[in-house]
Amino acid sequence: MGKITLPPNESLYPLPVALVTCCDVFGNKPNIITIAWCGVVCSKPPIISISVRPSRHSHKLIEESKEFAVNIPSSSLLKKVDLCGISSGKDVDKFKDYRLTKLKSNKIKSPIIKECPVNIECKLKETLHLGSHDLFLGEVVAVSVDADIVGDGGKIDFRKADPVVFNQGEYWTIGAKAGYYGYSSK
Repeated sequence: MGKITLPPNESLYPLPVALVTCCDVFGNKPNIITIAWCGVVCSKPPIISISVRPSRHSHKLIEESKEFAVNIPSSSLLKKVDLCGISSGKDVDKFKDYRLTKLKSNKIKSPIIKECPVNIECKLKETLHLGSHDLFLGEVVAVSVDADIVGDGGKIDFRKADPVVFNQGEYWTIGAKAGYYGYSSK
């Protein structure tokens, strides 16, 4: 069986599922947006990218406040993750209505989400206008991790963190470890 050619599209998968928190410039009116279009784009300094449609409520908040937090949910939060993705912060207080707990961040005004085992605080470094989405590049200024998911060597134990990925319209959990960087040369 050979390959077929599809029209250009966003077929890259899997994508990490994140709950991005943001707020207005005063630190009031926090919001949560579900994002799957995010990733690490630089290690020194650590920079994370998120793509947000300009029509989204969170876009304006991030643009004006110049900050956001990337909160990595576990699979137990999947229903709340989906709800945060299908509702607008213009109409809903997602923290209150979906029973998510705001925690004070270490370095930014936007809160982090207590129920997420990993929280990454970012200061907006640059915005790229790409078309249907704007790419926000955020420099990581603080990382908070639940103590019970930290394994050997101070690294996150992903089995305990139990993250979710997005595959072309579907949520998936992560399976077993299949190798590690450099294992093929050992």
